[in-house]
Amino acid sequence: MIPYGKQSLDEADIAAVVSTLRGDWLTQGPAVPAFEDAFAAKVGAKYAVAVNSGTAALHAIMRALNVGQDDEVIVPPITFTASANCAAFEGATPVFVDVDPETLLIDPVAVERAITPRTRAIVAVDYTGHPCDYDALREIANRHQIALVADACHSPGASYKGRAVGTLADLTAFSFHPVKHITTGEGGLVSTDNPVYAEAMRDFRTHGITKDPARFLGLEEDAPYAMPDASSSSAIAEQGPWYYEMHSLGYNYRMPDINAALGLSQLTKLDAFVARRRKIAARYQSAFELAKGVRPLRVREWANPAWHLFVVRIDFATVGRTRTEVMQELREQGIGTQVHYIPVHLQPFYRRHFNTALGQCPVAETAYVELLSLPMYPAMTDDDVDTVINAVSKTVCGK
Repeated sequence: MIPYGKQSLDEADIAAVVSTLRGDWLTQGPAVPAFEDAFAAKVGAKYAVAVNSGTAALHAIMRALNVGQDDEVIVPPITFTASANCAAFEGATPVFVDVDPETLLIDPVAVERAITPRTRAIVAVDYTGHPCDYDALREIANRHQIALVADACHSPGASYKGRAVGTLADLTAFSFHPVKHITTGEGGLVSTDNPVYAEAMRDFRTHGITKDPARFLGLEEDAPYAMPDASSSSAIAEQGPWYYEMHSLGYNYRMPDINAALGLSQLTKLDAFVARRRKIAARYQSAFELAKGVRPLRVREWANPAWHLFVVRIDFATVGRTRTEVMQELREQGIGTQVHYIPVHLQPFYRRHFNTALGQCPVAETAYVELLSLPMYPAMTDDDVDTVINAVSKTVCGK
């Protein structure tokens, strides 16, 4: 079976994890800051904050931006639910705007129309690994004085107009799930050039706790009702090596050292992984460019995608079979496929709690019924790619 995606691990990755297991630190040790520093250098950012999932990365971004009740966050519907959930976690309202019909990336024109006095941020999702139009989005964000967030969980290693993904927005979220470009098992990271955001996210991932003496407020400051004697007051005020303070309500979103060690090893292979994904995508594009019934998504001239997914659009009604039937036929030929994604605004939770509805994002809704993700991962051989092309051609195009 050729799955739609899978991790690529080698002996160096295994050795890195084993070395950590044999060391003194399984969590809160040196591997996490080492991974953060290496990743920040890779994407050209000043700061990187590692967390335990891409979802946690997006949530940390919302907290760093102080997004909250009565705020609105603009997000596209063709994405995983976490892109919108992160705003809902903080009590804000995700506002879904439609996508470009050729790339399925967030449409800057639709973004402009959706901005209100309550808008706090735009979440631009690099769907399939194709960067969004960041210049257009940046102009809108700056003009309205709102934050620009890149959900780059699909696009590490991609570039926009020659600039690496990771510094194109105010904050950029990455994911290291096993089917992504590099993996830490589970994990995520936020890159930013803003030290205030970085500090806020580091607190947030560790229960809102700081151990930085320069930021300590003391334990007696807000307790005028307490009347301890001098000795007990002195003891309470003592800030020894054990001391910490909780300044905000955070979560345990830390990345363990085991995961970071794997990430450090995987990061050395990112360029090779992306290069292989691009070669696979080029073979698919060449095969299906003129195919009847199969239409790849458009690649803009200003983008060099990282190809997390290779998504095609199929008019299943014209083919004469349902998507379920096509997926089953491909599976019988050893080809695993998937659908990315059900438009988030159609999910029952959002319909129930945010009054979203069918017809709200017609471009995304029309695209959804045609989407199919073909296998895409670096370990695919040329023979694997040819097998997928032949199976899709036979099943969909009748060749």
